[in-house]
Amino acid sequence: MIFPFHTVMVQGTTSDAGKTTVVAALCRLLAREGIRVVPFKPQNMALNSAVTEDGGEIGRAQALQALAAGVVPHTDMNPVLLKPFSNTGAQVIIHGKVRAGMRASEYHAYKTVAMQAVLASYGRLRKRYQTVVVEGAGSPAEINLRDRDIANMGFAEAVDCPVILVADIDRGGIFAHFVGTLACLSDSERARILGFVINRFRGDIALLVPGLEWLEQQTGKPVLAVLPYLHGLVLDAEDAIDQGQPVKGAFKIIVPVLPRISNHTDFDVLRAHPDVDLQFIGPGRMIPPADLIILPGSKNTRDDLAWLKHHRWDAALKRHVRFGGKVIGICGGFQMLGHSVADPAGIEGAPGTSAGFGLFDMTTTLVADKRLLEVSGHCTFASAALRGYEIHMGISQGSALETPAFRIDGRAEGALSTDNQLLGTYLHGLFDDPQAGRALLAWAGLESAAAVDLAALRDASLDRIADATKPLLASLIALGEGRKVGAAPWVDHCGHAVAPATP
Repeated sequence: MIFPFHTVMVQGTTSDAGKTTVVAALCRLLAREGIRVVPFKPQNMALNSAVTEDGGEIGRAQALQALAAGVVPHTDMNPVLLKPFSNTGAQVIIHGKVRAGMRASEYHAYKTVAMQAVLASYGRLRKRYQTVVVEGAGSPAEINLRDRDIANMGFAEAVDCPVILVADIDRGGIFAHFVGTLACLSDSERARILGFVINRFRGDIALLVPGLEWLEQQTGKPVLAVLPYLHGLVLDAEDAIDQGQPVKGAFKIIVPVLPRISNHTDFDVLRAHPDVDLQFIGPGRMIPPADLIILPGSKNTRDDLAWLKHHRWDAALKRHVRFGGKVIGICGGFQMLGHSVADPAGIEGAPGTSAGFGLFDMTTTLVADKRLLEVSGHCTFASAALRGYEIHMGISQGSALETPAFRIDGRAEGALSTDNQLLGTYLHGLFDDPQAGRALLAWAGLESAAAVDLAALRDASLDRIADATKPLLASLIALGEGRKVGAAPWVDHCGHAVAPATP
């Protein structure tokens, strides 16, 4: 197969329209055909990140897309990563390394510099791969962000690439989304849009066909594909937390949804476990009884610690421990379990020191240098190997660390309380390895033979979305060859082509 585009960009009418999954699906489909394909996102704003082989960090979604493409994640795949630590400020990461903390207005002025990093990364990828599949950010119709745009049409115009526009029909208003987005674009931007992709469709396709015909008449653009709503996918989220997971197992785990929660993908495998009922507890919800409480990572540890205390998680934790419950703190959540968290340089906000929960004899000081490392080792409380990764900017000290939870490359890591009720660690991805996941759940009180292979579930999900996206690939090939898009660019939930029934 010959794919007609050396670069194609996927943009969305809104955030969470399905850009990430469409890019991943195209990467998997092209890789199946033997094409050297690579994902690329010029600018990403996300608190879920992954460590790369070149010692940097990128958005977790780009690591997922790299897996779909069969390539090793690299910082060139996401040259600009923004990790918000407040409503108006973010840590700016360029080529995998922290450049600075900036307010939104400061970053807007900095975009001309960031664009040079974007174009440098794109140029390197173009030389190494046959096809670059690019993901936009948010929507290209954000008028207030058009100036110095590097994430959507600003990038597409700079490299002169075609664009696919995706919208989520499950939200409603899809025709207004498409037509309204086009109305907000310049003539040259509209001209580079190849057509539309309708995502997450469920229902009778015959009822949708009149709308598809109207849309093409109004815009002159074809519908390239109608993608089905696929249930049960296990894919890394870019940022949003799906709190609609059905209740399954009897073992109860709760995780507070911190305002700046980071790397909540740590819990994907637990949500897929048949014996576990994991619940994310947001503001305004009662804190229910649980077997295990996990305090997650945070991009602003002191502010999120204050948030937890405001919502009375301090009392809930102490009550939970008093009645024999187990607690795991991961990264920022680990830091919160100590006596204090100090930020003398104002790395994550205003300089100062906050009192922690005092459950570990430990203090933490935030420092400018970020530790980014993929690691392997073993548990101290069980005969189990583990793999994980570190992304943090804190140094912890205290007697609690004299009883480590893990041994990593010959060094002690984390902490385990003397009463065996508390476990703290700087390692992310702990539950992903089936052996380590089973050992951690056993430590928490779940004696289960079940083990979830997250990698296998993720890979199977990538195959499912790729199969469902075959009509889009066929449409792109047709356009590249100067042919019209086929009459039935959609499949059912099993990946089979479907022709519309006669109304």
